[in-house]
Amino acid sequence: MIQNIITRLANNSFSLKGWTVIFIAAVLGFAIKESDPNYIPLVLLPIFAFWGLDGYYLRREKLFRALYDKVRKLDEQDINFEMDISATKDEVDSWQSVCISRTILGFYGPIFIVILILIVIAIIRILK
Repeated sequence: MIQNIITRLANNSFSLKGWTVIFIAAVLGFAIKESDPNYIPLVLLPIFAFWGLDGYYLRREKLFRALYDKVRKLDEQDINFEMDISATKDEVDSWQSVCISRTILGFYGPIFIVILILIVIAIIRILK
């Protein structure tokens, strides 16, 4: 049961990354089609939302992995099937730390930097 939860959480994280790419491509495509760079900053809020949600799912996955590690060491008669991850909270980094981990930052960081560069370019074009 714990393995199924870990798999679902990993799939949610993967889906969020896919939705992030699709959303950014759609907004940037619309901004290019309309020749209006004012749409580009609209991408920032969803990026942070997806980033935070992805960090949440990754942290939950790590909590369940820690629970799995504890359960696998128990004798079969000692397993209680509670699925209580509160006991593993001290073994896993905080949500904020997970959000800036290499796994998450390596995906969302470059996207954020590219969007910031596009915003700066749009501002420079507007000021000319």
